Amino acid sequence: MKLDGIMTFVAVAEAGSISEAARRLSLSKSVVSERLSDLERSLGTVLFHRTTRKLSLTEDGAAFFERAARITRDVEEAAADLAERRGTLSGPLRLSAPVTFGRMHLGPALYPFLAQHPRIAMTLELDDRRVDASAEGYDAVVRHGRLEDSRLMAWCLASSRRHLVASPSYLIRHGTPKSLAELEQHRGIFYTNRGAADWRFMGPEHATIVRGTIGLRVNNGDMMRDAAVAGLGIALLPSFIVGAEVRTAALTVIDVGAEVEPEFVYIAHPEGRRPSAKLRALADCLRKTFGDPPYWDRM
Repeated sequence: MKLDGIMTFVAVAEAGSISEAARRLSLSKSVVSERLSDLERSLGTVLFHRTTRKLSLTEDGAAFFERAARITRDVEEAAADLAERRGTLSGPLRLSAPVTFGRMHLGPALYPFLAQHPRIAMTLELDDRRVDASAEGYDAVVRHGRLEDSRLMAWCLASSRRHLVASPSYLIRHGTPKSLAELEQHRGIFYTNRGAADWRFMGPEHATIVRGTIGLRVNNGDMMRDAAVAGLGIALLPSFIVGAEVRTAALTVIDVGAEVEPEFVYIAHPEGRRPSAKLRALADCLRKTFGDPPYWDRM
């Protein structure tokens, strides 16, 4: 039984397809298929149900996966530990992050870090959905908002302020709301991944939720900002997305007499895994780069 076969099996099981696993491993699909076949022959069993549309674990495959995943992590961590003992950060590091934050802020912070540590093989997946870090094989995820997944251990990277914003043309046509009651009468641009209760404001005892009329629902912060600039409605967006538009007066910050609930930018890793030295170093680098308060809140 070869170790590369075990690691390939884990990658296929986590990716859900041979083609996606091949992409993550930087291998051809034929090499991945050959390694799987060799592993199945050595084990004397079939690990996957294969159809033209999907790939799923057999009962034996599911039983083998738990220990195979642990073996893979142990080998990767052992290799990284040896490198770290020599003062070198190395090995694979797979992250997930939101699209807009990744493009605007995470990427520029990562490039110098990766140049300083060239032996780190980073894979960054930008996706606005809430990924399952453990099940999908991520070492860590970067998130914005309130962390609610108890299976993750979170480190705070920076605070984040959100603002109600609209274009001057929208406010001229529809008026500027001065209270939460008036805000509820306006058209809203909402982030679909947060649901209908995204407009949350601090109260003396509990949060107040405002539900405006839906003008647009979309799962991307860039498009929310652009829709607000186009005058389609009011959006509640973090300053790391709308800071430039506020400074140039393309968007106006609206004061409704209530504070938006505070949020944060986190990096989180699956519970039960010891975070690697390279992940800790990355978190320290991001904290220093973003600053306290973060540079995007200095509007």
